[in-house]
Amino acid sequence: MREPRTDVILEIVREVLAAARGGPSVATATIVRAPEGGQAPLGAKLLVRADGTRLGSLGGGPLEGGVAGDALAALIERPRQAAAQALYYGADGQRLRRGEASPEAYQVLVEVTEAVATLLVVGGGHIGQALADIGALVGFSVAVVDDRPEFASPERFPQAERVICGDFEEELRRFPITPQTYVVVVTRGHREDELSLRQVVTSEAAYVGMIGSKRRSAMVLRHLGEEGYPREALERVHTPVGLDIGAETPEEIAVSIMAEIIQVRRGGTARPMREQRAGGKG
Repeated sequence: MREPRTDVILEIVREVLAAARGGPSVATATIVRAPEGGQAPLGAKLLVRADGTRLGSLGGGPLEGGVAGDALAALIERPRQAAAQALYYGADGQRLRRGEASPEAYQVLVEVTEAVATLLVVGGGHIGQALADIGALVGFSVAVVDDRPEFASPERFPQAERVICGDFEEELRRFPITPQTYVVVVTRGHREDELSLRQVVTSEAAYVGMIGSKRRSAMVLRHLGEEGYPREALERVHTPVGLDIGAETPEEIAVSIMAEIIQVRRGGTARPMREQRAGGKG
């Protein structure tokens, strides 16, 4: 069996690092268990891009084809699947259940690498502070924007990677919003909320949420619609923001908002788990 080429492995590592830093997401498949004399050696590595192109090799043939197909599916279906999966295959490329895997089966670690998701909190008040805490806890890179120095300080937000003090409109115009950005507008007032929403509503953000009552939210969206903002952009705004869990305190409201963000990110149903266990009825 041929050992993986060092130059190819280095190329794969470079693409994985680029993906983690904000480049196109990639999936890698690594042989972590191989039968003696098999076509693919232990440690063989394959990188699969979103367009289906590959870098590296698992020995070619049906094994590589089967693994590459599953790696591409994992990449496309993210973030609804786990970032890493241990999968089992026969030499013919057929996927096996763990209990079906014989000593002749291959065990392959399939991993998806993508940029860390950013939670952009617009407003440094009590809800914004609680959002930053919870967002950092569940793995988001947190950024906070406020126009008041006392509310936009590293001391108030030690968990945030970026704390920005400045005019909401100006700072949001220059903020690098990507499809991995989740934006929550929770400023101190109606005017600031609307001004902030104008800057992010047509962005590439994966999620845009704005706090407010149903009446006020409808009024803001109506204003933007009358100004010519696209209807499809306005319809994707989550407002009133969050899931209905009866939240009252700033911390509870932050939990409801983060729950909705996770539901959007992971493709959940937001239904009680006991209903899911019962077969999804009800």
